[in-house]
Amino acid sequence: MNDTVIERLERTARAHGGRPAFAERGETGWTTTSWAGYRDLVFRAAAGLARLGVERGEGVAIHSANRPEWAVADLAAIAAGAIPTGVFVTNSPEQCAYVIGHAGARVVVVDTEETLAKLAPLRAELPRLETFVVFDGVAEAPGIVSWRRLLELGAEAGESEVRARLARTRPEEVATLIYTSGTTGTPKGVELTHANLRFMSEFGAKLAHRLGHEERQMSYLPLAHIAEQMLTLQIPLESGSCVHYVRAFERLPEALREVRPTHLFGVPRVWEKLGAAVEKALAEAPPLRRRLAAWARRRGLAAGRARERGRAPSPSSRLADRLVLAKIRARLGLDRAAFCASAAAPISLGTLELFFSLGLPVYEVYGLSETTGVITASWPESFRIGCVGRVLDGVEMKIAADGEILGRGPNIFRGYRNDPEATRAAIDDEGWFRTGDIGAVDAEGFLRITDRKKELLVTSGGKKIAPAPIENRLREILGVGHAVVVGEQRNYVGALLTLDSAELPTLAERLGSAARSVAEGARCPLVRAFLQREIERVNAALARFESVRRFAVLGDEFSIGSGELTPTLKLRRRVVCEKFADRIDELYRAADA
Repeated sequence: MNDTVIERLERTARAHGGRPAFAERGETGWTTTSWAGYRDLVFRAAAGLARLGVERGEGVAIHSANRPEWAVADLAAIAAGAIPTGVFVTNSPEQCAYVIGHAGARVVVVDTEETLAKLAPLRAELPRLETFVVFDGVAEAPGIVSWRRLLELGAEAGESEVRARLARTRPEEVATLIYTSGTTGTPKGVELTHANLRFMSEFGAKLAHRLGHEERQMSYLPLAHIAEQMLTLQIPLESGSCVHYVRAFERLPEALREVRPTHLFGVPRVWEKLGAAVEKALAEAPPLRRRLAAWARRRGLAAGRARERGRAPSPSSRLADRLVLAKIRARLGLDRAAFCASAAAPISLGTLELFFSLGLPVYEVYGLSETTGVITASWPESFRIGCVGRVLDGVEMKIAADGEILGRGPNIFRGYRNDPEATRAAIDDEGWFRTGDIGAVDAEGFLRITDRKKELLVTSGGKKIAPAPIENRLREILGVGHAVVVGEQRNYVGALLTLDSAELPTLAERLGSAARSVAEGARCPLVRAFLQREIERVNAALARFESVRRFAVLGDEFSIGSGELTPTLKLRRRVVCEKFADRIDELYRAADA
């Protein structure tokens, strides 16, 4: 047995055929589809893709909000021998074009006519792209096929061609592409094999040890991201759990109360928002209830600290949980949650302790797209608050001389698509993958992330942002000398700008400004209004999560002598961020006020 992705789908469909595989909220409530139905949809869609001319090894791109058809399209592409890749819905058309073209996609699957209108012009610049498949409401035309018609084509064709292609599929072949940004900002296609996905899905099912065909989980984070793909697409193939799809994050709180999932994954920003809602509700409670909740939370945190060291909670902690904390969890819709996890960005100790105090420990996991999502993980029997867990069984990890975390094992990706040079830079001759992160391992084997070797910014929502391309665009604005993009562990992107003294006179004349020095220009409302308009123009070419929301204009230029620039005039980012920490804080303090 090759034990490929589709073989695991069929195995689970045979074992749990009549049980629900996924659910979606409709006007009358949640509707489910069985594992047998899931399997049949995948094979019909795969046969339909083959009828559209998709060949083995070609790309199929998916640009859609989370919904069951996303998963069916992804697995159908794999069944047809193609290589699926998700496109973030927040990407600009320019970014979409790059990913679709680089992935070699013959077919692009989209959710709505609005998305089709966004991407249809790309066909002129992407000669390989032939067909759009649209989930919802579209009048068919040359090169445009509805999802229903794709399934009809598949039903007419039968399974013979798909079967023939599956017989040729091997575990070491690429199963999917995950696009991620490097330090240069150019997206790289991470090639993950069937074997990579199998290893991680088996681990995931073991990690969440209560997973099984009666378990419930949520799909609400972007499916183009490695974490959501593992949780929504791959791990359920091993566990047989039911995935509930939530198309918009705004609906998550309501959906949690309706579904009451048995486990939940969230990036730090998700936990921050849920935690803020709890804090707000408790703050508005009557005084007696507030005091009772405060007592219960102290006992809940003590119980979490006891479990951290392998000790049983005290009787008072158990009483607090029964009288107070269980009710709070029920209001959140997390009373059945047996495993909650966070990854993709550092999470604050305060947020972790908040949820531990509610009897909802959030366990940290660490990894990258190149490690199929995970290198280390925490779980109920093995965790330390503030650490990202221990290395997975079957995976090796070591700390290099410069502190960089290295990983090796069956979870390490095959390489970057069409980029052997980047692959060689990432994986050494002995198979060690360089993560770009700095960390330390304690005597018990728990990893703590201490710094970032790469210059990628990671927002509190888990979005990885390469600052250099954005800064390059900002420096193209008339009058701008240097630009420093900020946003590490923040909920949006900001920027520090300096003015170019040589260009300032031209800019001032154009604007009718009386500013004659850099300091005067930084204070001038005409200059600031101009910069705001130009930044909005730059933002139009960026994904929403990359867009610069707020900026500050500094009163001095950067120089070698003042320390912001190296002798070769390269930006010393850390120096700038430390030197102007107060100005950076102001970018976020004003928005939070």
